[in-house]
Amino acid sequence: MVAFVFITCIAQFLSLSALNQTVAPVMVLAKHFHIEDYGSLSWFSASFSMSVGTFILPAGRLGDMYGHKRIYLVGWMWFAAWSFISGFCYTSGIIFFSICRALQGIGPALLIPNAVALIGRTLPLGQQRMIGFACFGACGPLGAAVGAVFAALLADTAWWPWSFWILAIVCLIVMALAFVILPDDIPSVSEDAGSQRPYFDYWGTITGVTGLILINFALNQAPLVTWANPYIGTLLGVGFLFMVAFILVELYGTDYPLIPIRGLQMDAIFALTCIILGWGSHGIWAYYLYLFLEHLRGHSALLASAETSPVALTGVLFAFSTVWLISRYGVSHIIFISMTLFMVGALLLATMPLHQTYWAQTFVSVIIMPGAMNLSYPAANILLSSALPKEKQGIAASLVSTMVNYSIACGLGIAGTIDRYTIEAEARRRGWTPEDGNPLPLSDNSARAQEIRLVGLKNALWFAVALGVAGMAVAAMFIVTERRQKKTSQK
Repeated sequence: MVAFVFITCIAQFLSLSALNQTVAPVMVLAKHFHIEDYGSLSWFSASFSMSVGTFILPAGRLGDMYGHKRIYLVGWMWFAAWSFISGFCYTSGIIFFSICRALQGIGPALLIPNAVALIGRTLPLGQQRMIGFACFGACGPLGAAVGAVFAALLADTAWWPWSFWILAIVCLIVMALAFVILPDDIPSVSEDAGSQRPYFDYWGTITGVTGLILINFALNQAPLVTWANPYIGTLLGVGFLFMVAFILVELYGTDYPLIPIRGLQMDAIFALTCIILGWGSHGIWAYYLYLFLEHLRGHSALLASAETSPVALTGVLFAFSTVWLISRYGVSHIIFISMTLFMVGALLLATMPLHQTYWAQTFVSVIIMPGAMNLSYPAANILLSSALPKEKQGIAASLVSTMVNYSIACGLGIAGTIDRYTIEAEARRRGWTPEDGNPLPLSDNSARAQEIRLVGLKNALWFAVALGVAGMAVAAMFIVTERRQKKTSQK
């Protein structure tokens, strides 16, 4: 069991490590690619999260159809190939690097839902399965911390592409181990399918993936070109139309939906909504924390990674406490606690003075934020895994992981817009009129520029606080609804 849990949980570990490949050395990348705005920098991380969140939808279904182990192995091969290619982007520009990061993210999209599905299908319902999900959740902050330190160490002391090439080698090693360790699984076939070969939801995949990509692209491109550019609003509108089409297809156009909308109970909807709000807040918190430490406080990438490394320890502690907490208090209360931690973690950064000791608000925020991550993610997975049958464990895993990763990408896009427009307004208020259209080039480190930049960063973090508050409100409704259902069933 130990080998099985290790080989499935390492997917979460390396996926979060890969996300932080461009978060920790953010200012090193800005210098290498001659980037002068936060919006371009955020694309390196947002494109990765966008692909993970978008392509998880069909990846989970493919695992249900053709075997989770098979798709899991394909995911490692893809992850290795595009990590290797991404390392060579030092010779290219930011557009090609962002595209390679997006393609790299398809690897974790194939890995994560099928790893979770393997846990859900292999481990029996009860404590063993909850421990498996807790281990999987613990690998999130642990992988993020290790990935940040590793990427920062190579960026500061050697060369940043090495983090991608080494990751590629590790992926190939893990693929070989997974081939040996994982048991062979039989593809799931719905009992009412009427045939030996299950049906893939092509129209749902086309409409869903297209809609998600267009919406996310519009949200993350807007901070660069502003919302005044007509194609931003057009792409956003077309993206929402595709999502409406996706919902209609899932409801009426297929017998094998990517998302069983009709089968989702109210508690699952509450949990997924909280995941969207909470993890959207978390993505903003993580990205702007590194910008705050490296660009405003002037810390090196390695020092900033060391300052955020406590997430590894507290993340593991919170993840394993989830098993006991859920059995004692229930999923709805645990999700409410996690939403509160999302809010408090962002609030500490939003109110943090620029020149303050690390051991005050920064340290406290870093300590508690893993609690938000590792209480919400396992709790939602446990709820969805228990709610859906064995042959739909890939779908259950896809739902949670899609919401986690896609909300990170969308949250960064919206926060980037808030940051951009705040900086413009603050610069105009102070009588600053830039000639090139960039309200505040990153190379300008004057005291006046830092003051203006701090205002924009804090407003982006206040948006993260608002998302956390909204998550708390939804979680509170979840608790009230659950109590009413229990009273009704007892009558």
